[in-house]
Amino acid sequence: MRIESDRSSSAPAAAEGANPKLVNAAQQFESMMLQEMLKPMRSGEDSWGGDADKSSDSSMDTISSFGTEAVATAISKGGGLGIARQVIQQVTQEHQRDVKKAPHGTKV
Repeated sequence: MRIESDRSSSAPAAAEGANPKLVNAAQQFESMMLQEMLKPMRSGEDSWGGDADKSSDSSMDTISSFGTEAVATAISKGGGLGIARQVIQQVTQEHQRDVKKAPHGTKV
């Protein structure tokens, strides 16, 4: 089963003509926000209603953290929640406004 969105508003599509560094930074920002949102979902992953085993190996925390990071990055690169797209749009608009305000010959 494949679920497709009828929106064509992923960050790369919304960033046509945008600075690739800006696109990358916006996607990283959204990915970090998604990681923070996903962290609580794995806090009690070792138990069903009881306290998680406090003596569990720290390597499981590390692996779980990498998994959360990978999922968040994949979500962001696939269009995510639209945060990256909004960041790109806002920064681009502000840059264009600053360019118009700058005296002729001034580098912005």
